[in-house]
Amino acid sequence: MSDIIAAADRSATPPIRMRREAGAGLADELIHLPLLARYAASLFMVGLTTAVALAVERLAAPSNMALFFVAPVVLAATVFGWGPSLAAVITGVLAFDFFFTQPKYSLEIASPSDIWAAGLLLVIAAIVSGVAAVARRRVEEARDEAMRAEALRALAHKVVEGCCGEEIVQAAAATLGLIFRAPSVVLAERYGALKPVAVSGGARITEAEEAAAREVAQLGVPARAETYPFPHLAFDLWLVTSRAGRRYVLGVDFKHAAARRPAAPERSVEMVMACLAAAG
Repeated sequence: MSDIIAAADRSATPPIRMRREAGAGLADELIHLPLLARYAASLFMVGLTTAVALAVERLAAPSNMALFFVAPVVLAATVFGWGPSLAAVITGVLAFDFFFTQPKYSLEIASPSDIWAAGLLLVIAAIVSGVAAVARRRVEEARDEAMRAEALRALAHKVVEGCCGEEIVQAAAATLGLIFRAPSVVLAERYGALKPVAVSGGARITEAEEAAAREVAQLGVPARAETYPFPHLAFDLWLVTSRAGRRYVLGVDFKHAAARRPAAPERSVEMVMACLAAAG
């Protein structure tokens, strides 16, 4: 293994970057907190809810206090996902039992009505948590799909505008990085050699991977990482030939991606390939 080519991350084209910045907010930052921090935030919300419920305990019947603990479950499921919301469900039921049922400050429940209230809280919170988690996942999927479409639209727009080849290649690498949320690279023929000319997401490609890209270019077939005959390859590789006869190899590092490798990444890659092919 020789020198590793480490290129600086190239940002997306301006229309994409502005859209991402406009859509980024507090909710996006919270969603991408470390897992431990999300669990801690969920438990904190349950603790805050318990404090509020204790402050207004005299104004409501003990059985009605269970409704307070639905709120942190909904927030945890919407913002943090299924795991933290489940933690909020369990700790919420325990807090309700400990502070608001007889005998107080004990996990025992003496009154049948309190048993029903605790059980109902558990069922309602679990159902709401599941629904909110599914809704959150669908919102994320829709947002990701919109970002992919915007990235491809911006790349196609550069081709239509007749931008220079280097600019389109850079945009292609950035588009791959946005679509898959993964380090991406575009290799191109220069002076008879196939070399990286554009990277995104801090992609790092080794000399051995360059050799694999050359083999892909010679055979004309794509290569999948960590499979025969490239068990140590980190990048999935695809070959595209422009209308001027220039060959490019596109690479996506799914091993270091923010999400799992999609079942059929070719569908999106082929759109980027078509833009490069049309660019000449």
